[in-house]
Amino acid sequence: MWRTIAAVLLGLAAWAAAVTILNWGLRLWLPGYGAVEHTMLFTLPMKLARLSIAAAASLAAGAIVRAVAPASRWAPWIVGLVMVALFLPSHVSLWNRFPIWYHLTFLLTLAPLVALGASFLPRGKPAAA
Repeated sequence: MWRTIAAVLLGLAAWAAAVTILNWGLRLWLPGYGAVEHTMLFTLPMKLARLSIAAAASLAAGAIVRAVAPASRWAPWIVGLVMVALFLPSHVSLWNRFPIWYHLTFLLTLAPLVALGASFLPRGKPAAA
């Protein structure tokens, strides 16, 4: 159980770290992104790039969760669902600033992508009692 709790906490931290690092890269790579980031007046390529870094961070978080708690079937889903719960209020408050496809793509793929990231590593056997 402690291993699962640690995996969930590390998965959440890994997602935050990965998306932060990837966002720094996005500021350097995509012209104009840094200038509009605070206003959230993103172009379509910027929106797609943001969704892509969220997807990559979700996959990485899932892999971290599986590495820490290889026997836990539910830990990746817990991380993904906690993330949905954390992001839902901000997406509701920003509902009119982005198209519905953007919100739905982010929110509906978050948990499945974490679970997919976990599937990249082999699932371990439950520990003996």
